[in-house]
Amino acid sequence: MKIAVYGASGYQGKLVLAEAIRRGLTVVLVGRDAVRLQHAAAAVDLSSPDVRVAPVDDHDALVAAFGTADAVVNCAGPFAPTGAAVVRAAIAASRHYVDTAGEQPYIKAIFDTFGVQAQAAGVTVLPAANDACVPGDLIAALLAERLGPLEEISSIHLIAGGGGPSRGSLRSVVESIDIIMVGGLVYHDGDWRVGLPPRKTSIILPRSAQAVPVAKFPLPEVVTIPHHVQVRHVEGLAEAALAARLSVPIDPSIISGLPEGPAEQARATQRFTYLIDAVALDGRRARGVVEGPDTYGTTAVIAVESVRRLIADSAKPGVLAPAQAYDPAAFLHSLLPHNVRWTVQEGEEHTAGN
Repeated sequence: MKIAVYGASGYQGKLVLAEAIRRGLTVVLVGRDAVRLQHAAAAVDLSSPDVRVAPVDDHDALVAAFGTADAVVNCAGPFAPTGAAVVRAAIAASRHYVDTAGEQPYIKAIFDTFGVQAQAAGVTVLPAANDACVPGDLIAALLAERLGPLEEISSIHLIAGGGGPSRGSLRSVVESIDIIMVGGLVYHDGDWRVGLPPRKTSIILPRSAQAVPVAKFPLPEVVTIPHHVQVRHVEGLAEAALAARLSVPIDPSIISGLPEGPAEQARATQRFTYLIDAVALDGRRARGVVEGPDTYGTTAVIAVESVRRLIADSAKPGVLAPAQAYDPAAFLHSLLPHNVRWTVQEGEEHTAGN
């Protein structure tokens, strides 16, 4: 099984390379700079690497590079300016595609643009194979199975520690600052909109009576969930302090002088909690909780597992949300060895992966 990693020399790209090699997959390193790709190969102890130079604006080079593998993982953020070209090349090469994007407008654009093309090519395109979107989307499917048609879903992100964002993440924030400042897209009555007020301004943490202030935030699962869940309203929220920090414009000139990303020791201190709260049309409520360490490391695990399953098991062609491509409980259980725990609770009922 061979995967082409586009953006292999970046911070997230090297983590995906390392995870793919750990899983016994063969990798093709693809990017615009041969020297940086060689350095990336050395960083993951890869001898005799298969390196393919393919700038994002060279469609033929991308198609040729991707054609040497079974599928493509795109880690080259920010995705808004370049991601569509990589998707187009993967489809032209008849290769399945996943990426690690978290940029909400980009993810919606991929669903809006490439569905017919991917179906015609017989390939699956799955954007946002990251630490938050995949578990959140899969949990939403499990909640809908329990409750039936839903009035609303709120997805809430809480992250502590970790040593700060990578340069690529900061560049994605710069690219997405306009949508961040307005709180992101909200799904309501069959379409995605901006400007709707949040339905929640605080949440109660699991196993605690503590209320945490939250604010609207452009989360990727707001785009993916309505593609498979019958729901009237979906909104994304983050801890208010985090949303406020990321709403302040960043001077792009300072990013290149920052560390490439958090050190491994810092990542080991990070903990995330993602809450997916659902309300049925009849008022019944349920909550899904996903908890784990190291958002960047978990993203690498999820991206590799996502592409591995597409190659090994296939899914229907087209642009898909995670729950349309994978069995939700089976995928979530695959994350347990990586210390990602999940629960789904309705009333006193309890379903757990721990």
